[in-house]
Amino acid sequence: MEHTGFFPPHGGVSLKQLAEHLGAELADATSSEVVIRSIAPVYRAGEGDICYILSRKNRAELETCKASAIICLPALKSFVPDHIPVLLSKKPHTDFAIAGALLHPQAMRPVTFTANPATISPAATIDATAKLEANVGIEPGAIIGPGAEIGEGTYIGPNALIGPGVKIGRNCSIGGGASVLCAYLGNGVIIHNGTRIGQDGFGYAPGPRGMVKIVQIGRVIIQDNVEIGANTTIDRGTMDDTVIGEGTKIDNQVQIGHNVRIGRHCAIVSQVGIAGSTVIGDGVQIGGQAGLNGHIHIGDGAQIGAKSGVMNSIPAGERYAGLPARPLWDFLRESAEIAKRSGARDKKDGSAEHD
Repeated sequence: MEHTGFFPPHGGVSLKQLAEHLGAELADATSSEVVIRSIAPVYRAGEGDICYILSRKNRAELETCKASAIICLPALKSFVPDHIPVLLSKKPHTDFAIAGALLHPQAMRPVTFTANPATISPAATIDATAKLEANVGIEPGAIIGPGAEIGEGTYIGPNALIGPGVKIGRNCSIGGGASVLCAYLGNGVIIHNGTRIGQDGFGYAPGPRGMVKIVQIGRVIIQDNVEIGANTTIDRGTMDDTVIGEGTKIDNQVQIGHNVRIGRHCAIVSQVGIAGSTVIGDGVQIGGQAGLNGHIHIGDGAQIGAKSGVMNSIPAGERYAGLPARPLWDFLRESAEIAKRSGARDKKDGSAEHD
């Protein structure tokens, strides 16, 4: 199928300009005026596209590659065909991401309808007491509640709900159908479609006639440059706050319970569940579908494998995996032993049937 894409190519950036923007080295100065307009994978890249490689595994694809340029480590330059200009980089993956943002800035934020994201639709409902700074864009069907404050350059998508008293910083994007209640957001925050922020947490006390609901009167505090994926839910605190630290990136369909505190520059992959009052340090990475118990502490820089069940606190810098989660090498050793015993048992059973 022809790849047309929803994001049109850039007007054009010369390789010299791109190299300066990335802080990369242009291997051959004679290609400095080559024009780059978009990004593409190696196997599909054509004229005007830039791609990147991280290892020799792309060698076969490179033989038929028609890209206008490739970003790679200096050690991999010899694998790139002579007709393709090369940008030498110590961090090709990161530089490719930066190049993509430069070439397709419209794909970096969930702008939905308008060509001009600073347009306020007459079909939006904005309370008279709400305060909007300059260049705020609000799409049809969005509701801005009493006393809400929205910073300059922020975009509110269609049918989004911004609750009473919510404060949203500058240059944020709130995707279509999202709801933000009882929350303060910093600058540069991106919230994707369908995300729910600030609803009450799951709190009940057992009573003689069943479960008694515990009132939730805390807030959600989201610091600068956080990105939150589609259909993720973040509960407000019971009495204290739920906090998401600066620069943290959260994938789609993640559940974060009340009073959880997540540090700076963490990465949390899809379908993770974090129970209430757990504290997560800075730079923590959590793999998909992991579940974290409540009232535990995850130390700075810890890594948690996908599908892990974390019952207890994890020290800083440690790598854990498994159910229940334990140090990674313990998990791998136990898994290998189980596979070895299973193979031996299967072999024995097969021999018995043959006899």
